[in-house]
Amino acid sequence: MSAIDDKYFALGGPGGFLGQPVDEGAGSQEMDTADHRGRCRDFQGGSIYWAPQIGAYEVHGDIRIKWAQLGFLGFPVTDEYWTPETGAHEVHGAIRDKWASMGWERSRLGYPISDEKGTSGGRGRVSEFQGGAILWTPEGGADVRSHID
Repeated sequence: MSAIDDKYFALGGPGGFLGQPVDEGAGSQEMDTADHRGRCRDFQGGSIYWAPQIGAYEVHGDIRIKWAQLGFLGFPVTDEYWTPETGAHEVHGAIRDKWASMGWERSRLGYPISDEKGTSGGRGRVSEFQGGAILWTPEGGADVRSHID
């Protein structure tokens, strides 16, 4: 058994939300990722990606769609954080680290409501959340704001 198999069965195996493995020719096998730095396996309801330095994490639903739209952002480093009310949004880098340090979606910020974007002045990056925003600038790092000016 592999780390991908372990994750799959921890999530309920064939009876879980991922469902059955997707048949690929001779069977549903793990495959190398395009960059050859990890492995992945597709299931009816999502995929599990694994890299040696990160571990195995699943992606499915709206997050899987968003991830595909943005291009390969790297390996997932957590299982999913999203809600149907806010949709799927990407959060990464120092902004992600700040959100994590606050307690993810259980913090006063709640869930993200925007993808990361450039600030109007072009000096930084911002991600908006239900309860505020995290603004990153080279001078100040990641800082929580009640709103974006």
